[in-house]
Amino acid sequence: MKEATELNEDMLEEAEHLALLEPEDDGTFFQVTNLLNIMDSESAKTDTTGPGLDMRKTLASVIITEKATTDPCVVMNALIRCLQMPEISTQRKMNIYNIMQEIIQQEGEMEEHCIQRLVAIASKQMRDITEAEDFETAEVASETLVALSRNHFSLVMYELQHHLKPLNLTDEFVIVTLAKLANGNVFEFMPYMGITLATIFTMLRLANEAKMRQVICSAMETFCETVQFYLRHLEDSLYPVMTEDQFAVKLFPMYRYFVTVWLRHQDLEVKLGVIKSLRPMLSLLLPNDDLREQVYDYIPLLLAEFQGGLEALFVTQVLRQILEASVTTNTPIPPMLLHPIFTELHVQVCSKAPAQQQFSSQNLMEIVHCFIALARSYPKELMKFFFSQVEMSKEAVRVGTLALIRAVVSADDPKINIKTIYLAIRVVKNTLSDTRSKVRMAILRIIGQLVLSGFQEKIKGWGLKYVSVQLTLSTYKLTNRRECFYQRDLEEKMVHKVTMDTVKIITSSISGMTNEFWVRLLCYIMETDYTEALTPICISLTNLAENQIHGKDTEAGIAGKSKHVDLPAPQKLLARLLVLMSSPYKGEGRGIAMLNLLRTLSQSIAPSMADMWEQEIPLLVQYLEEHTEFTWNQKTWEDMLIQFLRNSLKKTRGTSWSLRLSKELNNQIETFDSPSLEKGFLYRALGFTLGMGLEADRVEVLLLELLYKTDYSNDFDREGVILCFGLCARGQVKTVLNVLQDFEERIQESEQSWQIGAWRKDHPWRRETVKSALMVMYSCVSSYCHPQMLLTHVDSPITSKIIHHYSSSCQDISLKMAFMKSVVQVTNAIKSIQDPEDFQFAHKSALTGLIVVIIKAEPPDHLVSPVRSMAMDALSQLSTMKPFYSPEESTELMDISIHTVISLQPPGEDNESVKTLYANTMSSLKQLMEGLLQRQLDPKGLQDTVHLLEKWILSEKEWEREKAMALHLHLMQIYVQSIGVCIPLKLGQFGVLVGLIAPCTCDAHRRTRLASINVLSSLLDLHVSQTCSLWGTSKEQELQKCKEDLQDTDMNKISSASSRVAKVVCPEFNCDEVVSLIQKLCENIGAMDLQHDRAAVTWIGIFLQMRVKELEDKVAEILGAILVHLPVVDHPEVRRHLIEGILLLAHYHQETVLTSLLRQPLPMESHLTEVWLAVAENVPFARTMLHGLLGRLQSRFTAKINATSKADIWRLAAVDPLMLGSSHGPEAASPVLKTWRLVHTGPLPQEMTLQRITIKSMQLLVKRINREPLEQALEEQSVWSLLENGGTFLEGVSLMARLCMQNMENYMQRLAELVLTGMGSEILSCCISSTAICVEFMSDPVLHQEKLLRPVVLMLEKGAGQDKDETLQVLSLRALGNMALGAPRKVKQYRKLLLEKCLGSLQGQVSSSAMAEGMEALTKVLAELREGDIGSSFEAISKQCRAFFDNESELLRLKAFVLFGKLTKVVGISKKHFFKGEVKRGWVSLLLHCQDPCPSVAQACVATMFQCVHFWGWKSLESSFGHSNDSINEQMTVFQTNMCSVLAQKKPAVLCGFLLETTVFMKNNLSRIRIAACNLAGIIMKQLSAHYLKKMDLVGLRNSLQDLQLDSDAGVRRAALETLKVLDSCNQHWLLASPRGLP
Repeated sequence: MKEATELNEDMLEEAEHLALLEPEDDGTFFQVTNLLNIMDSESAKTDTTGPGLDMRKTLASVIITEKATTDPCVVMNALIRCLQMPEISTQRKMNIYNIMQEIIQQEGEMEEHCIQRLVAIASKQMRDITEAEDFETAEVASETLVALSRNHFSLVMYELQHHLKPLNLTDEFVIVTLAKLANGNVFEFMPYMGITLATIFTMLRLANEAKMRQVICSAMETFCETVQFYLRHLEDSLYPVMTEDQFAVKLFPMYRYFVTVWLRHQDLEVKLGVIKSLRPMLSLLLPNDDLREQVYDYIPLLLAEFQGGLEALFVTQVLRQILEASVTTNTPIPPMLLHPIFTELHVQVCSKAPAQQQFSSQNLMEIVHCFIALARSYPKELMKFFFSQVEMSKEAVRVGTLALIRAVVSADDPKINIKTIYLAIRVVKNTLSDTRSKVRMAILRIIGQLVLSGFQEKIKGWGLKYVSVQLTLSTYKLTNRRECFYQRDLEEKMVHKVTMDTVKIITSSISGMTNEFWVRLLCYIMETDYTEALTPICISLTNLAENQIHGKDTEAGIAGKSKHVDLPAPQKLLARLLVLMSSPYKGEGRGIAMLNLLRTLSQSIAPSMADMWEQEIPLLVQYLEEHTEFTWNQKTWEDMLIQFLRNSLKKTRGTSWSLRLSKELNNQIETFDSPSLEKGFLYRALGFTLGMGLEADRVEVLLLELLYKTDYSNDFDREGVILCFGLCARGQVKTVLNVLQDFEERIQESEQSWQIGAWRKDHPWRRETVKSALMVMYSCVSSYCHPQMLLTHVDSPITSKIIHHYSSSCQDISLKMAFMKSVVQVTNAIKSIQDPEDFQFAHKSALTGLIVVIIKAEPPDHLVSPVRSMAMDALSQLSTMKPFYSPEESTELMDISIHTVISLQPPGEDNESVKTLYANTMSSLKQLMEGLLQRQLDPKGLQDTVHLLEKWILSEKEWEREKAMALHLHLMQIYVQSIGVCIPLKLGQFGVLVGLIAPCTCDAHRRTRLASINVLSSLLDLHVSQTCSLWGTSKEQELQKCKEDLQDTDMNKISSASSRVAKVVCPEFNCDEVVSLIQKLCENIGAMDLQHDRAAVTWIGIFLQMRVKELEDKVAEILGAILVHLPVVDHPEVRRHLIEGILLLAHYHQETVLTSLLRQPLPMESHLTEVWLAVAENVPFARTMLHGLLGRLQSRFTAKINATSKADIWRLAAVDPLMLGSSHGPEAASPVLKTWRLVHTGPLPQEMTLQRITIKSMQLLVKRINREPLEQALEEQSVWSLLENGGTFLEGVSLMARLCMQNMENYMQRLAELVLTGMGSEILSCCISSTAICVEFMSDPVLHQEKLLRPVVLMLEKGAGQDKDETLQVLSLRALGNMALGAPRKVKQYRKLLLEKCLGSLQGQVSSSAMAEGMEALTKVLAELREGDIGSSFEAISKQCRAFFDNESELLRLKAFVLFGKLTKVVGISKKHFFKGEVKRGWVSLLLHCQDPCPSVAQACVATMFQCVHFWGWKSLESSFGHSNDSINEQMTVFQTNMCSVLAQKKPAVLCGFLLETTVFMKNNLSRIRIAACNLAGIIMKQLSAHYLKKMDLVGLRNSLQDLQLDSDAGVRRAALETLKVLDSCNQHWLLASPRGLP
């Protein structure tokens, strides 16, 4: 009731306060409310969409906080007002409190009443918890009060204490807030600490809920920590001092209540809270002597918690705190409590922790610390307890107890005395008989820990003996392990590792050692089969030896200065270590450890080697340190060890040291498994050591013993013994051979009986096994013996024994392999001799015969062993021995080897072993072929070798083709690399080689294609190097692209690539090579599949297309090859391509092909019929052939042409046979009549003349070619009529040619060829007609396109240069000029010829028509040239052209003016001065002929004159003509007047000259020119000054003008009269101007 009254009063006061708020406070309130609304909305969005929208919420909070920096009270009141709004959400409350905390932290000044209101509201909301959401509000309200306490502690503390009342259970957040206040305000809180603790204590009985108990425990933990901080900083306190004891007295009742009541609570969270609060409470209680003993009374209650579900770690930590305090304060725990403590802690160590225990490892550490504390105060009791525990048989109990003893021993505490260690050792000794692995490891660890802790003396005797026993026992168990006991093996490995670690600790820490332990370790190295332990043992022995050598162990009785230690036999130790060091990285890198041991024991093993070992062992160690087990090289390391052994044995030369070492090495053979690296090195070291022995008889005994005890059925042992004998033969060759012979005699070898089995009952020898071993032993002896001794023994007994053992055996696979291996070794040994002195290998022939038999005996279709490969390797080696094989023998060996390998079927993809055999066999074949080819390295040898491969290259089986091509490639590369340009290929051989492999570029198998193209590349390289061909980079790149395309799977692309290859290589063939290529391609058609045949005919077609013009002399051979093989070609496509080749030859070499075809016997075979039908199908070509046949018919009536060249002879040989037996009849006079009968089926009209028949034939031919436009054009333009008239014949020919060019594009090439033939005719009319046609052809690109321009130009040059026929000369010049129209780009190329012929037509006795045509041609040609192209001809052309300005012929004048105008465009800087003079000299002619009676001449002259004006520099005159409507004469008068005016001012002398020159033209034959001359003279006189007129011959001028008064032309008379008037007026002017009057 009272609380309700207080609440109502608070609300009334709040309402009154709100009523007094100023208006501006209302504004702030609304702003804050809006911002809080934003925060609420953003919080809702953040909950649904994530944290991305939290920015606006943060911004709103910042705005409110920033506002509070200026008016904290106003903002705070607004927030309080918002906080008191009804039905406010929890989120808004939290936002408001968070903002308030930020404002409070700004430390702004706020009014007292504002703080009070905030404290009251926060306290109230903190305590009002009705729902789960209220906890969040209470928490932030509590934080707000804590934040206020920093500056307003009293207000906050008063509020909290107001609600903390004795015997009244307060709200939990009051206690939580008090704890936070204590933690944040230590010194301010201390005056309230006592009353707070007392009040809370009164609440303990009332706190029945688990949550409240947890809160009180947590608060007590905080209060105790606060008190500890206060006591540590007591000097900084300003409040009344409260002692530690006073705090302890207040705390103990609470401690007691916690332990006795709350610790028994069923809730684990409560228990955990209580236990956590006990540790800080004990920190205050245990220092008090009175309370400490009372704390001990409650230890059983703590121990009881180990049996509950609580985490043991926290209980153990409390117990450790109590035990360590008892040690520190020397206050013993009651004896009755010791055993329960021992038991509870010991059980946790020995038993497995429950699954729910999360901190078991930390708990064990805490327990260890507890036992260490117990050992300090109660050693006797503890060890007695341990002793009782180890008497139990449980392994876990013993292991746990021993682990605790080890922890006690390892404790670095002076309070643990020697007696404690003694008692601990007694406990340990009681467990020594336990054989369980974990117990043994625990004991070993205790022994090692005793040594590390400085108790070395305590382990001597029992400890060292135990370690030695465990070392031996664990090694034995590991070397005799069983598969079914995997777990035991793992445990035993752990025991062994711990033992090794213990040995290492002992040997590195103990200053002295008993000799017994030293001997045990040495014996361990010598006897153990478990080599993994060798590294630590060697390290330990090294440490012990160093201690003994330096005199630190006096008990062993070893003199420190002697540097000797007790050892077993030195040779035995060295042999053992050397063999083990062959695998230096086994067993954690035993190599370095053993080398260091050897170095340490060097004086004891062999004093004579000590100095050398000091130098070389560090180098060996350095190598091992620089490498790892992944980077080292086994052979390099073994070589280093053998060299080390060699240098060591040199130091003992002259003694029996090496023999003793050999004996020890021999004794160790049985101790290592086969195969192994160690045993392999052992055989090697034994052979080397025996080879250095000096007593041959003792060496023989050891070798013979080795032969007898070897298991020859074991490949590894057999090879090891063979290597041993070979190495021994290096220094004892005679001894080794004697031993082998003695061994053969002792085992009673004979051809009828073999009694070896009696010698070995454990594993009887097989006859063939021993024989194979003996063969390889003999060959190995040859490999290693000294070269000087080899030549003495190689034939006999070595080779003879090898042949004997092989020949006398059953010759199974192993024997064959051993035999060939022996042959290879023997031949290699002979080759290694630097100076064999022409040694002749006597048994070469016998060995070769045996090997050939072996090869032939192999199955032909599959591989079963490496016998083939080894046999060919042996033949390769024998081929290098003298006497060398003859060429026939080499060829036979090649053939046999090729046949036995290439016929093999390839292995399957899943059979890796057979694939390896296959690859090795192929490699051996290549090596053999290469060796045999090297003996005959010339074109013949190459051809013979390729001939052997040819049938395999053409095989139908793809794998045979692939292998043959791969072998061909290899041999070709070898040949190219070896011979280079030394010996060129024979004529035609290159073509044959290429023709063989060309079709394979289209093989279906990819590897065959690539190999073939590579063979072709090698052949090209050879050919280019021998012929100095211009094989460029571009061709090489194109060939490389073709190689890449051949890797494609699309056969169309492959065929295209093959064709491109043919085009690339074709230019590299000469004519003979082309013939041989085509012959080879034809020869192999049909040998393989259709794809190869297509490739062959494609190559033939490409070569014929590209080289057909050059093959004139080879046509008969090529055609013969095709015709010979054509009948056997079955596939129509292949036949068609071959026939197309024949047609192509016929197209370019018609006569020869016709001859060859007509020579074929009758009746005609089917393939010839097919050829003729193919000719008939091609209509244009059929016409060509028809013409050829007609030519044959015509040539029979003409005399034979005299042969002047090889080509002529060949043509006559082709043509003359058709002329034999021909009769001359009436029809012989006109072959055209035969042509008529061929094209016209009707009878021949009687009125027909030869000319009309020809024209009619042409009309019929035009109809046959189905060209209606041409036929119509010929009729419309009356071409046939023009041709019939002799006067218009050439016009008709030209017109016909023009029309044919327009309508018969497809026939232009043939027409051009015919025209060229006609131009070379000796008949003049034919030549003229052909030239007339050529005039038209030259104006079209046809001749240039058909590459006939050059021969035509040469013919035209001849026609233009002759002077017999004017028409031919004119037509030739016209045709040459037309080159500028049809082939303008070629004008520059032929400019010299063109200029020469055209200029020649302007000089000498030439007709005017030729001159005009020459100038016309020059005009056309100059349009395509520049001044630099014309050269010196420019002056001649200019002069000759100007000479025709006044010619009587209008045509010549016209052509001259046009040509001169063209020169103005051509002239450049270099010729400008010269041409300016020409212009000046011809200027009067130009001025006068502008009024030429011929309009075209006048027009051309005007154009040319104005093109020349700019040479005078008269820019003003350039545009003064042609722009008015006046007549030409009037415009010309104006121009001449202006020109003379300019000249009178600038160059009067030139004008005077023009006047004189004009006078000459007054006598010209043309009246118009005379009139123009008179007019020009008058204009000049008007412009000249008196000074210059006086110098002129005016009298002569007057006479000329007076003479013209008598001219027959009235115009001339008028013009002369006008000019006389001008002359008279000039005279009068001079008289008036003269000072003296008349002269």
